[in-house]
Amino acid sequence: MKHLLKMSDLNAQEIIDILNLADQLKYQKKNNILHNHLQGKTLGMIFQKASTRTRISFEVAMYDLGGYALFLSSNDLQISRGEPIQDTARVLSRYLDGIMIRTFAQKEVEDLAKYGTIPVINGLTDYEHPCQVMADLMTIREFKGSFKNLKVAYIGDGNNMANSLIIGCLKLGMSISVATPKKYEPASDVLEWAKDFKEFLLTDSPVEAAKNADVLITDVWASMGQEKEAEIRKNNFKGFQVNKELLANANKDAIVLHCLPAHRGEEITEEVFEENANVIFTEAENRMHAQKAILVTLLK
Repeated sequence: MKHLLKMSDLNAQEIIDILNLADQLKYQKKNNILHNHLQGKTLGMIFQKASTRTRISFEVAMYDLGGYALFLSSNDLQISRGEPIQDTARVLSRYLDGIMIRTFAQKEVEDLAKYGTIPVINGLTDYEHPCQVMADLMTIREFKGSFKNLKVAYIGDGNNMANSLIIGCLKLGMSISVATPKKYEPASDVLEWAKDFKEFLLTDSPVEAAKNADVLITDVWASMGQEKEAEIRKNNFKGFQVNKELLANANKDAIVLHCLPAHRGEEITEEVFEENANVIFTEAENRMHAQKAILVTLLK
């Protein structure tokens, strides 16, 4: 494993190894045990999309690991003035030990890895969000004890979260049902990969997806860059809200996850969000621990 560009880069054992290390690093953080595995290492963080959790969690992660995180806004880089991504990759490879990029196009992440000589981490693209899904998997195991015989239901837009969750859940042997409105399905290549798994279901019925689920996951209906579609999407996603009525179809001890930020009253009700707030904010915290494990795996 040289990079983390998408979930399909990882096999099941690599996912488990990262999650086990994340659990260990979380324990060390909670118990004030020094874990400066990346002493003297520098991570460059390129942001072409706004961020709360990604920036803070990566910066604190590198600090805790004994390294340094350098924030690089796209407005501050020559990329914004037309420098090719391959030249940026080559230059940064001479200065840094690793790159995390949060951007729109998956190709930019792939090109950084192709032309650079240091590890590249996908901090989010329109295609995938592997760091978030690693945190989700960590949280599921934390609250459910294991992945065995679990069913995950994803309700909402077939976006980067849906793409990454499908791959991550199936690789670990979980069942996953995805409910999206027609024309808002996950990426075609992800669906092609998943079609032969009996544990996978794609439907336009949230009730069908939620039936007997152990974990329900949702995300905003309009992601960054889709703000102009927000009103149209609100109309098209009616009935895809995670609420008490939908939860009645899941198992009684089901948990609800949300990668945040949440638009309460749209994809999730205030009531369901607050009842699952401890799980959701543990999930948000686990971004930092999961990313620490990814950083140590790639940069140490």
